[in-house]
Amino acid sequence: MKKVGLQVLFVLGLFSMAIAQETKPTLYNPAADAKADIAAAVKKAAAENMHVFLQLGGNWCGWCILYNNLVTTNDTLKTYMAKNYVTVHVNYSQENFNDEVFKSLGFPQRFGFPVFVILDGKGNRLHTQNSAYLEKGKGHDPKKVLEFLEQWSPASLDPKNYRPIGKY
Repeated sequence: MKKVGLQVLFVLGLFSMAIAQETKPTLYNPAADAKADIAAAVKKAAAENMHVFLQLGGNWCGWCILYNNLVTTNDTLKTYMAKNYVTVHVNYSQENFNDEVFKSLGFPQRFGFPVFVILDGKGNRLHTQNSAYLEKGKGHDPKKVLEFLEQWSPASLDPKNYRPIGKY
């Protein structure tokens, strides 16, 4: 009886490990062509008067997963992102470091992960954001994230939305 019980526990343990592996987050695809994905996002952003939001990191990065969970479950952030940004997850892992892409973006990995890069509809890099400044406790602060997204949105960078200097 003890032997059967141990065998059942062993099989259940294997089964639960298999389920855990299947539910492992896969936001970042090491096999993706990041350069092509970014080019497609830039094209879409230009057509829709949006910016491109590059979330750089990997499935190995707990903070990357936390950030993505926040912006996809918080209604305010989710809506704001959908209206203003085309998002691309760019992988950085042992399977694919995307060296050429990271070089073209000015080596943003120096800030740690996740790191965010904002591109305009022409593919110009507007800003690189160290995500540590958006953290609060053991996650990211929705208020800080929204403020960051607002500061780099297409409307915030549109000169039509500013008064001429000296005309106050």
